[in-house]
Amino acid sequence: MRVDHVSYAAEKDGVRATADRLAAQLGVRAVNGGVHPSFGTRNVILPMAHERYVEVVEPLDHPATDKAPFGQAVKTACEAGGGWMGWVVRVEDIAAVEQRLDRASDEGHRVFPDGRRLDWRQIGVHGLINDPQLPYFIHFLNPELHPSRAVEVEPEVNISGLTLAGDPARVREWLGLPADKTSTVIDFSFIAPKGNAGLLSVTFDTPAGQITI
Repeated sequence: MRVDHVSYAAEKDGVRATADRLAAQLGVRAVNGGVHPSFGTRNVILPMAHERYVEVVEPLDHPATDKAPFGQAVKTACEAGGGWMGWVVRVEDIAAVEQRLDRASDEGHRVFPDGRRLDWRQIGVHGLINDPQLPYFIHFLNPELHPSRAVEVEPEVNISGLTLAGDPARVREWLGLPADKTSTVIDFSFIAPKGNAGLLSVTFDTPAGQITI
């Protein structure tokens, strides 16, 4: 179980413009991801070091958007102006998480321009919707196509810190272990929420120094 990626809801000018702004701030390259047919969303990827990435995501004008929990979460976040939506934990055994949460995971996929298809299963988006400090869980069925590998050379930029409005005990209960056990290089900071809980900011180590967005 490890932190896999963080999700950023597109701002009013759309997913590409939002991703390009973030990429310029961090000195990385934004790569077109693609459409998620099961969820009614699409994304742009900012690959990071240590097999992690930033996902910038927006809803499609499609019935799946309003049916799938992830599509609903993305649509709500984008309509509110965009920004950090949540964090995601990668697991090797999705069945164990299904058993613990007592529900089935959802299938997700997207097709690359060259025809290759990335497949995964995810679970816990309802938790994210109801309590945005909580991550959801993802299991990649063909990890050799992991989004962090969308560039030829591993980036020098790394996710180094997450600041959450929330309760570390609640996150520990959800994960089954403390948040800081999901990464040896990411610092977790919790502050008491003044309003809604959720992911407030992400800090990155870059060749130019630390940058917090």
